[in-house]
Amino acid sequence: MKISLITVTYNSENTLADTLQSILAQSYSNIESIIVDGASKDNTLSIIKKYEPMFNGKMKWISESDKGLYDAMNKGIKMATGDIIGILNSDDLFMDNKVLEDISIAFNENNIDCLYGNLRFVDAINTNKVIRTWKGTQHISGGFLKGWHPAHPTFYVKRNVYEKYGAFDTSFDVSSDFELMLRFIEKHKITNLYLDRYFVKMRMGGESTGSIKKIIQGNKNVLKAFKKNGFR
Repeated sequence: MKISLITVTYNSENTLADTLQSILAQSYSNIESIIVDGASKDNTLSIIKKYEPMFNGKMKWISESDKGLYDAMNKGIKMATGDIIGILNSDDLFMDNKVLEDISIAFNENNIDCLYGNLRFVDAINTNKVIRTWKGTQHISGGFLKGWHPAHPTFYVKRNVYEKYGAFDTSFDVSSDFELMLRFIEKHKITNLYLDRYFVKMRMGGESTGSIKKIIQGNKNVLKAFKKNGFR
């Protein structure tokens, strides 16, 4: 079972090396690392080229302008050849070196379309300093309507689900991940599993954790996502 990891970059020179090292450290080797760069103007491409040989043919990347984070993720999904697709942001790290191994075991042992788990929000500089913890739970029908949803950086999905139900709706801006998970799990009722383990360390200050303005816009988009998918 191959796992495709999509990493979107744009001027990510300060954090990308840590992210790639955390992928290389994984005990599970049947992976492909897909980097979608938005025509970075810093040393991001130099870092990609430096690490590419270390992946022994298991890395593919492009660098071109895009229409934002989720447009870039959609490009990565189209490039993916793995059975399972996950997202690892360019400023995030795997919690330990057995994350992908445990994910592969869970998919092999359970008849599921997707799984999700826990994450820790960490300080942008000191990634060992935990700011906040996201502890997940198993989805129950209607959970999204009561405020439940998975942590997107822990969301791993079979590629054929994207092929069947579509990728990210870029009109939702910072909340495209919420809309996609709502559509997959709540609307189309794909089989899913909560894996009670920590997947990633997520640096604070990213695309969806940055400003109050983005948080407010995200809340508006949540309501828009409910309406689009037929929920009140």
